[in-house]
Amino acid sequence: MANTRREFLHSSAALAVGMVGGVPASRFACGQERSAPSQNGTTSQSSTPIPDADLQIPKIKFGNVEIGRLVLGSNPFYGFAHYNNNFAGAMREWYTQDMVCEVLHRANGYGINAFNYINLGRAPADIARFEAEGGKMHLIAQVTAADDAAQMVANLKPLALQRRGEEIDAAFRSGTLDSEREWCKKARDLGVLVGVGTHKPEVIELVEEQGWDVDFYSGCVYNRTRSEDEWRHVLNGELLEMPRDIYLQSDPARMYKVMRQTAKPCFAFKILAAGRVAEKDVAQAFRTAFASIKPNDCIYVGMFPRFKDELRQNVEIVRQILTAA
Repeated sequence: MANTRREFLHSSAALAVGMVGGVPASRFACGQERSAPSQNGTTSQSSTPIPDADLQIPKIKFGNVEIGRLVLGSNPFYGFAHYNNNFAGAMREWYTQDMVCEVLHRANGYGINAFNYINLGRAPADIARFEAEGGKMHLIAQVTAADDAAQMVANLKPLALQRRGEEIDAAFRSGTLDSEREWCKKARDLGVLVGVGTHKPEVIELVEEQGWDVDFYSGCVYNRTRSEDEWRHVLNGELLEMPRDIYLQSDPARMYKVMRQTAKPCFAFKILAAGRVAEKDVAQAFRTAFASIKPNDCIYVGMFPRFKDELRQNVEIVRQILTAA
């Protein structure tokens, strides 16, 4: 690496002295003059850069509000790298509360006004500080088996509750989805939008067939919750290391097809295969996602702008795709 950790920390401290709109000056890879992406997703440094204020994510109606079609994901904030322990540790180390709030504020500046919140660890304190600083995000809150949904609604005032995909997929495998349907019924009584998360297209098909009272679906475009036996079947008897984080290039088309078949809004996530998509193919992955989902659908994308300004880069790509459509 060209910069040592000490040099990074020194430069971060220096940048932190400045203030922009009451928020600490950015301490990650941003501030470079960039232009809008071309049709192949690259940027031309010779053209006039688009000011941040003009880079706004187009919005759609969701429930009684409008949200940007690019929704901020939460995994990188808390070290859920879906890669390896070193990468996860790097995320956790870098994403202090200061950094989480800074990224949330900067996302707001681009018109990203919805957040796929997860109620784990420091997250409640992070979102409370962000809101105390004037930030506003519509929370589409993931609900784990350990969460008290009623308490979450009382404390966080979310726009929506989404039963997390891990819980839904485990119930699907064990044949106990009826318990998750009951959970959705109870969530409906809390006065919020109710959704089902999953990594499996067949789950959405089944929920639709059974007519669950839900408002939306959140679907991982890569089916990373296959069992080991399922992976062996797919991989001709072989099993790769880290079987919970295998990403098949043929998977997204299956999830996108199911999302198009339901009239309910859908949120596609892991469209970049948890960072596995090559840099040169990132713009195409965004284009494929938006071309494959409905006009009232959105995507969740987590950001880790430690080494490059992923936030602005993703906003530029999404804005170019949606405004050209």
